[in-house]
Amino acid sequence: MEHLVEQASDIAIMIGADGTVEGISVNSECPSLGCLDHWIGRDFDSFLTVESRAKFAERRRALEAKPDSAPRSVQLNHVDNAVWEFPIRYTLHRVTGRDSYLLFGRDMQPIADVQQRLVAEQTSRERDQQKIRRNETFFRVVLEASETPLMLVEPETGKITDLNSSAALLFGTKTDTLAGTSLAQALEGRRKSELIDNLQAAASAEDVKAIEVTARRSGRDLVVFPRYFRAAGELVLLCRLTPVDEADGAGPEAAQSLATLFNLASDAIVLTDSKGMIRDANEAFLILTDAAQLRDVVNKPLSDFLARGAVDMKLVLENTKKKGRVRSYATQVLSSVGTRANVDLASTRLSRRGGDLGFGMIIREVVPSDLIDGDASATLMSEEAMKSVMDLVGTASLKSLVSATSDVIEKMCIETAIQMTNNNRVAAAEMLGLSRQSLYVKLRKHGLLGNDADDE
Repeated sequence: MEHLVEQASDIAIMIGADGTVEGISVNSECPSLGCLDHWIGRDFDSFLTVESRAKFAERRRALEAKPDSAPRSVQLNHVDNAVWEFPIRYTLHRVTGRDSYLLFGRDMQPIADVQQRLVAEQTSRERDQQKIRRNETFFRVVLEASETPLMLVEPETGKITDLNSSAALLFGTKTDTLAGTSLAQALEGRRKSELIDNLQAAASAEDVKAIEVTARRSGRDLVVFPRYFRAAGELVLLCRLTPVDEADGAGPEAAQSLATLFNLASDAIVLTDSKGMIRDANEAFLILTDAAQLRDVVNKPLSDFLARGAVDMKLVLENTKKKGRVRSYATQVLSSVGTRANVDLASTRLSRRGGDLGFGMIIREVVPSDLIDGDASATLMSEEAMKSVMDLVGTASLKSLVSATSDVIEKMCIETAIQMTNNNRVAAAEMLGLSRQSLYVKLRKHGLLGNDADDE
């Protein structure tokens, strides 16, 4: 029987009605419990913590109230000589025919040790995470505070993993715009594979070597000094950037001022490539078009946001290419929610050392008062023309009056289109949705053909 009890539990204790330990058996496979024979004849509560005494007394009362109920386990913490403490999970059983109790217990110390190790491991991991966050913060602060333009590049893919504001300024953009993108895309006339090979060759050279590149957006000529270093077992390229025109001390300050002006200007500013695709835009343009963020407009044609779409874009780009700039072009901007705003668009061609950098455009919203002041002559012409029609009331039929009114409006629209396109009749016909031949017919009808009609 004794061996059965030992095998069924780690510890078994017989307790009398007065709470005295009458007998104890410890499983030989639990040497951590030691020899507890000195408990016999002593009060069981004297080997319990204060909290465990209350739990044991409550369980005894519950068992006495319902002796036939299924035994429920209770965890008690033992103390011995005030220094040795160990947890045991017991089930209490009434001994039939005797006013005593039999406790079967399982040693919980191994589980407690595992839990303690888990807690210690979790605490250690949290400390490591805090250390990593601290080091990452330190890295970010030092990188950003450095006046030297620095950039981290993956040597195999050529992707920019990180850079500071000084480096982003040389590229003419922001850090979050370049981070995570391919370095070759930010450079002019550089193929990805060729650029990666050049960077790796320069970084592997024994003497200090560098490669020269041209930033696509800012057009600045840069010298890149790449160097290998290893982080967490992976090779990374640390690239130091130096502008070719670094001798010009006012360059960085002027570039910083222009970048601030671009971001904080009240008028919308848009940079496009040679085909009118948006490369960058400031906050004012996002507000004007109701765009939530920059990526909602970047790499989209600017014509998507103009009322006359491709017609407006073609006129602006062609005139800018011919004259170098367009001082004023009246149109409307469409927002992402379908609203329209009257604007005045100014455009200029961007180039550096013979390279085509696209176009820069300033778009200013025109309030109704500006429209009245700017179009006073057109308003007078409209009122005068309409008055001449109204003078015919009573002298002609309504059908004739309506026809005359339609002719006046048609003439005004044609004159406006000719004026907006700088007498480019092909563009004017496209703007009005007419064929070139139909436009000539209407020009003759309204006497708007000049002496150069045969030259068109």
